[in-house]
Parts: sequence; C-alpha cells; structure tokens
Amino acid sequence: MAKIFCVANQKGGVGKTTTTVNLAAGLAKIGQRVLLVDLDPQGNATMGSGVDKRALAHTVYDVLLGECSVADAAVSAEAAGYQVLGANRELAGAEVELVELKQREKRLKAALALVDPHYDFVLIDCPPSLSLLTLNGLCAAHGVVVPMQCEYFALEGLTDLVNTIKQVHANLNPDLQIIGLLRVMFDPRITLQAQVSAQLKEHFGDKVFDSVIPRNVRLAEAPSYGLPGVVFDANARGSRAFVEFAREMVQRVQRM
Repeated sequence: MAKIFCVANQKGGVGKTTTTVNLAAGLAKIGQRVLLVDLDPQGNATMGSGVDKRALAHTVYDVLLGECSVADAAVSAEAAGYQVLGANRELAGAEVELVELKQREKRLKAALALVDPHYDFVLIDCPPSLSLLTLNGLCAAHGVVVPMQCEYFALEGLTDLVNTIKQVHANLNPDLQIIGLLRVMFDPRITLQAQVSAQLKEHFGDKVFDSVIPRNVRLAEAPSYGLPGVVFDANARGSRAFVEFAREMVQRVQRM
C-alpha cells in the first residue's frame, strides 16, 4: 500500500516544492516507486521534475474533475526516476468547478486509490493557502511533512498549520497526522536559527526529523535546469542531505 504524504506549510517561500521534488528524487534513488502530485496551479513541481507543464495532455485538473484517471494523466520524469501527475494554470479554475461536485474534498483520494498498488510513496505538493485544492491533498494523505525555516515567523505559520491539520483530522480525515518537521535552508552559523531549531526539538521531540537540509546554492540552481537538485548535482551538500532524508522517511514509515 502506498504511503501518501502532503508537503505543506501555509507560509509561502519555505521550500515546499524544493522539498517535494528532491524527496521524490531521493526516494527514487534508493529504489522506491514514487508518484509526485502537483496541486499548485503554478506547476513549479512539474517543471522542476523536468516535465513541460505546457505540453501535458492531461493534468491533475482533469483527474479532479473525473475526466481521466491518474494512470492516464501521470507522466514519467525520466531523469529523476519517478512519475508526475502534473499541473498548470488550468488548475486555478478547479477551485470554482469543484464546489458543485459531490465529495469535493475527497476527489483526489478516490482517484489515488485506483493506483495505490503501483507506488510505495505518493508525495503531494500543496499550494501555500488553505484552499479546496489543499483540502483535497490533506484528505488523501496519511500524513503531512512540514518543511520550515528556523525563524520566528515560521513558528507562527506552524501554529496555523497544526490547527488546520487538527480540524481536517476531526472532520474529514481521521488518519491525518504530522509525520515530521523538516528543517530547511539551515545555516548553523546563524545563532537565531540554532535557537529556533533547539526550540523545535524541545517542543515537538521526535516529530522533528534528524535530517537537516542546509542552505545550498546548487539546490537553488537546479530548477532552472528542470531537474531536482539530487539529480542536477548529486554530490552537493543539499542533495546528499535529501537522500539521507529519503532514507529517514523510509525508516519512519516502516515504524508507522
């Protein structure tokens, strides 16, 4: 059975898409079968996987509206080694169209159930706002991976996200839980970041992943080449950190 995880944070600019594509590539590198679902109309996870969002015959938009299956819409990110259910600007219109449909929050969950045996992991890149698209991701998922920078404003955003997850858990998806917090863009030389990191460990304990993703130029450059950093420069510090994170994810899932 595939483990389905949302990569979510209601604060923008915290590296959600970078985390999603590099975790997907890291998992594929260690032999896992991975589907990346891009739920953001900007389509950055699609493009960052080496898939041209403008050339897609079908997208997650078509899947949510029931016009095609995940199997029909998913394409191969050949260089990265995983499958992509892509998105483009069409997806912005899904917010309005989904309102009229039955079980509108659970359309993605129903679609993914049909391909469950084909994957070990499904990673969902959510938009930064709490929208009907994000709700579809949270209703489909077993858990949430929260990438966050070690800054005080990030802690405020985390409080909002925890409250949202509690509400979805209570009303829509009793399986939903926080799988873990991933510290990203981390620079140990900055005292503030070290202090916030220590606070996270103190407050959330083993919910904080041991893996830490350092601030890394090569990871930032990779999207302009249409590749995850793990593929673009496998020897970069950030790439190695994501592969270690992928291994930690597999271990954590085995304990679930």
